[in-house]
Amino acid sequence: MVNVTISVPEKLKQRMERFRHINWSEVARRAFEEATRREEMQRAAEEIERLRNESQVDWNGAEEIRRWRDAAK
Repeated sequence: MVNVTISVPEKLKQRMERFRHINWSEVARRAFEEATRREEMQRAAEEIERLRNESQVDWNGAEEIRRWRDAAK
């Protein structure tokens, strides 16, 4: 594991010191992981939307499901 240094306002540091039982490194790790995951998901959604917009195929998922259901009857 690598070390990362972060800066927090003095007042926040004072408040954090009141809760010494909390593993602040773990809190930061989880926050970094969550922020990274959200950003990756956002970028993936944007890429999917870009590909959908570039696609020349006129396809509708709901209509396709209906077509398959009707064919099974």
